[in-house]
Amino acid sequence: MNPPRSLALDVFRGLTVAGMLLVNDPGSWDHIYTPLEHAPWFGWTPTDLIFPFFLFIVGITTQLSLASRRARGDDEAALRRQILRRGALILLVGLLMTGFPYHQFYLTLPGGWVFDSRTAHLDVAHWRVTGVLQRIAVCYTLGALLTFRTSVKQQVAILAPLLYGYWFAMTLLPVPGHGIGALMLGVPDGSLAAWLDRTVIGTDHMWVGSKTWDPEGILSTVPAIGTVILGALTARWLRADRPLAERLNGLFAAGALAMMTGLMWHWSFPIAKNIWTSSYVLFTGGCAAVTLATCMWLIDVLAVTWWTRPFVIYGLNPLAAFVASGFLGRLCYTLIKVPTAQGLVPLQAAIYESAFAPWLEPRDASLAFAFAWVLLFYAMMWGMWKKGIVIKI
Repeated sequence: MNPPRSLALDVFRGLTVAGMLLVNDPGSWDHIYTPLEHAPWFGWTPTDLIFPFFLFIVGITTQLSLASRRARGDDEAALRRQILRRGALILLVGLLMTGFPYHQFYLTLPGGWVFDSRTAHLDVAHWRVTGVLQRIAVCYTLGALLTFRTSVKQQVAILAPLLYGYWFAMTLLPVPGHGIGALMLGVPDGSLAAWLDRTVIGTDHMWVGSKTWDPEGILSTVPAIGTVILGALTARWLRADRPLAERLNGLFAAGALAMMTGLMWHWSFPIAKNIWTSSYVLFTGGCAAVTLATCMWLIDVLAVTWWTRPFVIYGLNPLAAFVASGFLGRLCYTLIKVPTAQGLVPLQAAIYESAFAPWLEPRDASLAFAFAWVLLFYAMMWGMWKKGIVIKI
C-alpha cells in the first residue's frame, strides 16, 4: 500500500526545521531561555529533540521513498546505488560546510567592513571531520541498508543489539586511563566515546567547542542509527492496510511506551544528547512518534489545516534550509565584521546591539533576534516554494 504524500509528515518536518532555526541563532548566547538551550549534560530540553526528530524523519521518508521506487519497478541494485550515492553526497556537503570558507585570509570590504577568516579551526589542518550532516549521512546510509529487505521482527532484532550493545560498551568497558565506563558517563571527556574520538579522529579534527569530546563522534553514531530504524518502523506502521484510527492509536501508544521506557532506562543509562545514550534514543523516538501522531490527528482527523502552510514551506527544502543556515550563520556570526564605536564586531552582533538590545530585556532581545532569523528564512523558503524549487540529493 502506497499512501499519498502525507501533509502531517510535511508539517512535522517543517516544525523541526523552524525549531532548528530558532535555537541555532539567538541574538546572544549569554541570554537564552532554558527551553531553547541544550541540557548541560544529562536530561533534556525541547532543543534536544530537534536532531533526533530529523533522524526519525529520515527513517520514515527513506522507507516511503524506497517503497515508491519499488512500486515504479526499480530493481534492488538501483535502490542500493541510490542509498550509497545519496549518503555520499550528504557527507560531502557536510564536510564542505565544515571547511567554509576553506582558507584563512583577511579581506577589506567597502565601507570599512572586513571578511576575516583567520580562525584556527577553519584551517584545513583543523577541519572537523564530524558534524550534523556527516552523522545524518552515516545514519541514513546504514539505517537504510540495515532495513532494506528486512521484516519488522528483523528490524527490532537489529535495533536491540545497537542500543544494548552501546549501553554495555559505555558502562561496562574500561576507559583507558580512567576506569570503568559507568563511572565516567557524567565526565564529558571521560567516556569511552570521547576516548575513541581522540584516538581515531584526533583533537585537531574534533568539535572546536570542546577539543576533547565530540557530540557527533564515532561511537555515539551507533545508537543514532537506531533513531533512523525507529523512523523506519514507524513508516511500516503508517503504510499498514489498517483504518486511520487504528494507526493513530498505535502510534500514540508506541510513542508513549517508548518515552516511558527511555525515562526508566535513564535511571541506569541517563538521557544525554552529547553521547546519544540508548535511553535518549527511545525517549526522543517516542516524542517524535507522539508529535507526528498529534499532527495526523489535527490534520487528518479533525481537518484543522489553517495553520499548516508555513510549516509545509519550511519543510519543503530541509537540506537547503540547513545548509543556508550554516553558511549564512558562519558569515554573520563570525566572518563578516563591521566598524562600530567599539571597533570591528561581527555583523550579527552589530545588528543585535543596534536593533534589538536597546529596547528589550536581554533574553527577550535574544529571542526576538532568533524569531527575526526564522522569519528571514521563511521569506527565503517561501520564494523557493513559489517558484517550485525543491532541492534534493
